[in-house]
Amino acid sequence: MTSPILLTGATGYIGGRLLRVLQNAGHRVRCVTRRPEALQCCVAPTTEVVSANILDRESLKGTMDGVEIAYYMIHSMGSRGDFEEQDRRAAHNFGAEARRAGVGRIIYLGGLGETSEELSPHLRSRQEVAEVLRASGVQVVEFRASIVIGSGSLSFEMIRSLVERLPVMVTPRWVNVTAQPMAIDDLLQYLSAALDLKTDDHAIFEIGGPDAVSYGDLMREYARQRGLKRLMIPVPLLTPRLSSLWLGLVTPLYSRIGRKLIDSIRHPTVVRDNAARQTFPHIRPQGVREAIASALGNEGRE
Repeated sequence: MTSPILLTGATGYIGGRLLRVLQNAGHRVRCVTRRPEALQCCVAPTTEVVSANILDRESLKGTMDGVEIAYYMIHSMGSRGDFEEQDRRAAHNFGAEARRAGVGRIIYLGGLGETSEELSPHLRSRQEVAEVLRASGVQVVEFRASIVIGSGSLSFEMIRSLVERLPVMVTPRWVNVTAQPMAIDDLLQYLSAALDLKTDDHAIFEIGGPDAVSYGDLMREYARQRGLKRLMIPVPLLTPRLSSLWLGLVTPLYSRIGRKLIDSIRHPTVVRDNAARQTFPHIRPQGVREAIASALGNEGRE
């Protein structure tokens, strides 16, 4: 591929790791970021770093010229204010500029969850972003994922903080909600494979590991691998809102995003459509045990 691949979110957890994958594969990459100084130490000589704010339509002009494929890897959940409105505006600006520049494909990472009016604000916003991007007229390949397990990922670090700090945990209802976690390396395989996907239409792929488990199961497996004995006491009356306040006290580093994430956990996030397995048969996601072992093994390397 001779044209540059545009990447947003390169200063974030997943985007930063995707940048390394793309560079290692020999791709020319153009990173669009509000903080170009944060990437200067991390980019290859063939990688461009362009300063722009997705929320500012004017600043995006020209950033996608000559681009055939663009990754949309940003969300506003960690920002202050109405993150849903910011997500909506950012997606509209990005899609409009992509259409103007003649971009052929947008690859977007969204979230698993059945479409319904009762879907959590976080997951509802992730799915709405995909709709806004598709409305631009540019082809969109959307991946919908659940929990991402990797050293440094929000969900994994929340689990780590809780298990490491609390020998006895009072567990609210959301701890029993079913999810289908996947290892960061497997997610990156899907995202990079989308570059060569043969399709002329929009596509939605639900992706996850082979195990459907709860947050409680993840905590127990983390404790087992760390050799820690932990007691969990279920308290069903502890609401997501109250438990999010408790989370902020236990894990203050992740409190702002973590509270919004916990507030939003009401429904299972599991794969119901196996199209991804059929379309990308060479990708064989790791199970929970392997994913956690890999995350623990990569501590300090990422």
